[in-house]
Amino acid sequence: MPYQTNAELPSSVKDHLPAHAQDIFREAFNHAYQEYGHDESQAFRVAWAAVEHEYHRDGDDKWVKGPTRGQ
Repeated sequence: MPYQTNAELPSSVKDHLPAHAQDIFREAFNHAYQEYGHDESQAFRVAWAAVEHEYHRDGDDKWVKGPTRGQ
């Protein structure tokens, strides 16, 4: 199901990602959900890949903007 707001995102997303990363996730999920014929599992994979394109986990396991250190 498409998400209209970040507040509707699953807790595994909204409780761990910064607001901007949530925006990326939501927009990528919604687009992929439509593109792949309402396949939620594919939409989740696409959305997480979109987040990982701009964010990474730091040493404290928090999501931060930018490439992984060393890249």
